[in-house]
Amino acid sequence: MDLMTAALNFVVPPASLVMLTFAWPTLTFINTCEWIYNTFFTSEDMENKVVVITGASSGIGEQISYEYAKRRANLVLIARRENRLRGISENARRLGARHVLIMAADVVKEDDCRRFINETINYFGRVDHLVNTASLGHTFYFEEATDSSVFPILMDINFWGNVYPTYVALPYLRQNSGRIIVNASVENWLPLPRMSLYSAAKSALVNFYETLRFEVKDDVGITVATHGWIGTEMTRGKFMVEEGAEMQWKEEREVHVSGGPVEEFAKLIVSGACRGDPYVKYPSWYDIFFLYRVFAPKVLYWTFRFLLINGGERRTSFIGTGRPLLETSPRRLIGGPVTTSQSLQQQQLKLE
Repeated sequence: MDLMTAALNFVVPPASLVMLTFAWPTLTFINTCEWIYNTFFTSEDMENKVVVITGASSGIGEQISYEYAKRRANLVLIARRENRLRGISENARRLGARHVLIMAADVVKEDDCRRFINETINYFGRVDHLVNTASLGHTFYFEEATDSSVFPILMDINFWGNVYPTYVALPYLRQNSGRIIVNASVENWLPLPRMSLYSAAKSALVNFYETLRFEVKDDVGITVATHGWIGTEMTRGKFMVEEGAEMQWKEEREVHVSGGPVEEFAKLIVSGACRGDPYVKYPSWYDIFFLYRVFAPKVLYWTFRFLLINGGERRTSFIGTGRPLLETSPRRLIGGPVTTSQSLQQQQLKLE
């Protein structure tokens, strides 16, 4: 048995690469034909369908709302910032949405999720698409965190904030052969520094939905959307956490981050969901790194170490670490106004 395992370990990886190389042109042709057929002949008509979108107050969630509005869907917009949702709902109506409901809710609380799903059913009588976009990132090195209370918060928003709405909405999605759309990230398998907890949560999220895909079979479709850096509020230089219905900006990020527009990614997500695509990737060339991870992990490791380490100097954000903030400019953190450098150094991040 050991001899057979050793032989398979030696033969299977290179044989698989050779087979994939020869099959690639055929697979590409088949995928292209399938994309054309689904786009022009079987794409779902969203007019008068009901779409629930969490995290709709900004970024990807906001833009996805507009894309569904252009398809004349009925929208249910969920976020903690209800004041922000009002403006988005007006924009959605102007773009073509038939009806728009807005509700302030916390997706990490099962009772809140049950409330907004039940209100949707009471008003519209159905749910066709559930779009989970609520997400929260961080920009600190794991070993520099001294306040571990931030850890479960990041996991709650990025994992349970998707699971709870899915759990509550799933029976209604089954009734209409509905679809779940998931906002994941390439960091679920592609290692990047200063994002360890975020990456772990996204990895758990993707594996949860891949398992759920087998469990629900064809009764409910699942579209997993993964992205690299895109132009959301977080990647435009801000890190954010919520308290109640208000958003508090936490820091200016030290590294300038650039990426493709969030509007384009949102359009790809909605188009892919209506076609019934199991995956939407932006940009798709990230996939090549997955082959390196499987067949040449050391190459991937040293490549990213070379690209991402800035001359050996570690520059980090102390937001969320529990350490003093080495800042001299005034800033408001949760817990009250801060006006002096000394008080900034004493203030720690508090997340609720």
